[in-house]
Amino acid sequence: MNNKISAGILGLGSYMPEKVLTNFDLEKMVDTTDEWIRTRTGISERRIADSEDASSDIATRAALKALEDANVKASDIDMIIVATITPDMIFPATACIVQDNIGAKNAAAFDLEAACSGFIYAMAIAQQFIATGTYKYVLVIAADILSRITDWQDRNTCVLFGDGAGAAVIGPVEDGYGILSTYLGADGAGGKYLNIKAGGSRMPASHETIDNRLHYMYMDGGEVFKFAVKIMDTASMEAINRAGLKPEDIDWFVPHQANIRIIESARKRLGVPPERVCLTIHKYGNMSAATIPVTMDEAAREGKFKKGDNIVLVGFGGGLTWASCALRWSK
Repeated sequence: MNNKISAGILGLGSYMPEKVLTNFDLEKMVDTTDEWIRTRTGISERRIADSEDASSDIATRAALKALEDANVKASDIDMIIVATITPDMIFPATACIVQDNIGAKNAAAFDLEAACSGFIYAMAIAQQFIATGTYKYVLVIAADILSRITDWQDRNTCVLFGDGAGAAVIGPVEDGYGILSTYLGADGAGGKYLNIKAGGSRMPASHETIDNRLHYMYMDGGEVFKFAVKIMDTASMEAINRAGLKPEDIDWFVPHQANIRIIESARKRLGVPPERVCLTIHKYGNMSAATIPVTMDEAAREGKFKKGDNIVLVGFGGGLTWASCALRWSK
């Protein structure tokens, strides 16, 4: 392990659409109330992408900010990984479109699909290439326009999701800093609880699939909630243990922003003080894989992270998947 290169975050960037959809707006669309949404989810509003924007567009804007923050040129990027469940199209990969948009002519590019766990999955892959010296700079982007796959007639799910993109430049850092550990997992038996049934090779698009609204997200909220409460705690502790740390060593906790009750449950089990939890759920909702990098970018720009701080990231999503990461801030 000692001869491996330490990899960490050199720069962060995010992009949030300008359009705001509040709970009061949703009251006019479905049978719900602001009070019901806030008390059960912690969400007050979310952002909705412009109708002309695709995932590659918001990914590109976040990527350019991350490159600027890292002081790295696009031509120096060796690899681009885009974590998304709303690609521009089935192929080419959204990462290839971003590569062309930013002029990263020397970069390999591909998409990764692990739903809300995607950003940490992509970070773990980036770390491997850097640790072995194969690549120097990897651009990891999480971008989703969930409003395009949300059933706006389903009051149980449409209140949860928003659009956004976050990006990180991963590269070499001082020994003892950067990514200390990662933990990835999946339980494919739980795929039935959170999915989009139509649009793939199993159930190609047809009049029937469109009429039955099978191209929108389906979620068994109760089952996903039970899974999330358990795995957020378990996965966080696994990353902490693998890094040789203890819960009391954690300076900042950055969880996937899916539900405030899930976040609170994990926080209490880990013993993390409320003021050490980074939150954006109230204003952005659940942006799938983008929630963690967007939340990190805002915290970093607010000056919360100091060099040497221990930060734990944790997410869960469709698959069912989960991922966690312990890192020591190197900036």
